[in-house]
Amino acid sequence: MDILSLKKNANEIRKGIVTAVHSAKSGHPGGSLSAADILTYLYFEELNIDPKDEKKPDRDRFVLSKGHIAPGLYSTLAHRGFFPVEDLKTLRHVGSYLQGHPDMKHIPGVDMSSGSLGQGGSAAVGMALAGKLDNKDYRVYCLFGDGEIQEGQVWEASMFAGARKLDNLVFIVDNNGLQIDGNIEDVCSPYPIADKFKAFNFHVIEIDAHDFEQIAAAFKEARETKGKPTAIIAKSIKGKGVSFMENQASWHGTAPNDEQYEKALADLEEIGKSLG
Repeated sequence: MDILSLKKNANEIRKGIVTAVHSAKSGHPGGSLSAADILTYLYFEELNIDPKDEKKPDRDRFVLSKGHIAPGLYSTLAHRGFFPVEDLKTLRHVGSYLQGHPDMKHIPGVDMSSGSLGQGGSAAVGMALAGKLDNKDYRVYCLFGDGEIQEGQVWEASMFAGARKLDNLVFIVDNNGLQIDGNIEDVCSPYPIADKFKAFNFHVIEIDAHDFEQIAAAFKEARETKGKPTAIIAKSIKGKGVSFMENQASWHGTAPNDEQYEKALADLEEIGKSLG
């Protein structure tokens, strides 16, 4: 898929995010929007997946460790054809299969349920190790938040992945610099992130999370890296695409009201027009 098409898809995914969170009157728009370009590239370009055969044995696996950005994953899955886009409006509603966190038992396309921060990395490492033991060639991708990597379990999993040379594993850090309590540097700084992963025997790539050329090059480099797992540190903007949400920690877990929703959609419509 060409860069322009990816940008258009990402913009539609962002519309789905704000629509879902507005409909639910709760949820996490900020980190969903910051990760939208990475999710778009994964599901429309990188991952070996098939919405018509979602459990095929040789599929690549994706684990959303920062499970609270479920609106971002759900909008991506819907636009990729795993379930109807219209269902995004049922997010967090009683009786809806689109729960507040991904559920592998009920949501098409979800490989791992997620909830408590930090646990996704361990699940992804287990999947990658299983692939090695079974001589399978599928790859495993796991997305963390930068606040999430304050969790010790992330580094236990990283130590194991590096020690076992799991080169079929890619950790991605959505480095938007903000968490629910504010700036990650003020809360409990995880910096320098790249150096930490290097110390655990990861091949590290640092990119602009909103530049599809850099995203494409990073995933290509990860595929070509042998003998160690890869960590992609993706510098992003929380709330990307919605003017009043960008770089505002207050939009970590706040739903837009009706007026804010209309403004958010207007912002995204303008971006859509600029893309042609």
